[in-house]
Amino acid sequence: MTKNNLEKPTVGRFIDPGSDFGFKFLFGKPAHQDILIPFLNELIGSGKRIKNLVYGPTEYLGETADQKKVIFDLRCTGDNGEEIIVEMQRMNHDNFKERVMFSTSRLISSQYPKGVEYWNFELPAVIFIGILEFRMDDMERERYLKSISLIDKDSGRIFYSKLSYIFLELPNFAKKDEEIKTDKDRWFWLLNNLSKADKIPTFMNKRIFQRIFKIAELSNLTKEERMAYEASLQDKWLWNSAMSLAEKKAAEQERSKADQEKLVSAQSLKKAGVANHIIAESLKLPLTVVEKL
Repeated sequence: MTKNNLEKPTVGRFIDPGSDFGFKFLFGKPAHQDILIPFLNELIGSGKRIKNLVYGPTEYLGETADQKKVIFDLRCTGDNGEEIIVEMQRMNHDNFKERVMFSTSRLISSQYPKGVEYWNFELPAVIFIGILEFRMDDMERERYLKSISLIDKDSGRIFYSKLSYIFLELPNFAKKDEEIKTDKDRWFWLLNNLSKADKIPTFMNKRIFQRIFKIAELSNLTKEERMAYEASLQDKWLWNSAMSLAEKKAAEQERSKADQEKLVSAQSLKKAGVANHIIAESLKLPLTVVEKL
């Protein structure tokens, strides 16, 4: 579902991994770590391979009462001690990047051993993975996977290798079924299309993807899980609807402001003796409106 789609969600054969329930059901259960591990390995790449992981708490309280609480969608620790945060983000907002930086900073600061005075210890690597249902830059519509690190701007070399950010921008992944060739393609296709599928595509013939389709089939959910899923879909729809309405109102306000500015400009031009038809043509205003000013 995109942010401009206000149709009520329909329940298909398979769950929507973009819903809160669907994402945590598929990836957030210890029994499903055989699904999460290969997914993370495809995203992280760079020769790093996670073989085992432990699910961690998804909520961090500040050390003092006035410090903001941080909640992650999913947090786990790899077999080499790396801390991995995974978040499914529905919509962009003005402070999205600040929120990402705050989340990783809070996790890093929580690793400092209490009672240690000097920096005689190593911090674990921290990897933030954002699965986004929006474009961070609306002008960039081709790159769908971005890997970001702290670098030396002059040399281009990595300054600190233990902090990295990976963003998957789902709207930019637009490969057709016949273009799905790699496991990375298959994972990204799943996130975009699982809930729309009515059967298992032929290119999803690997065991891991067959398992995902089996787990994700609604008929295999318990009654309680089905109710939780439908509530999650409704929440997602309400959220998208509210955000779309807010964007529509903001756009209307911008148009109203622009129209008012045109009228002010038209009045100034009339006072300067410019002909009405020239003002109307240049400002794209109805001639009758200009004549009444």
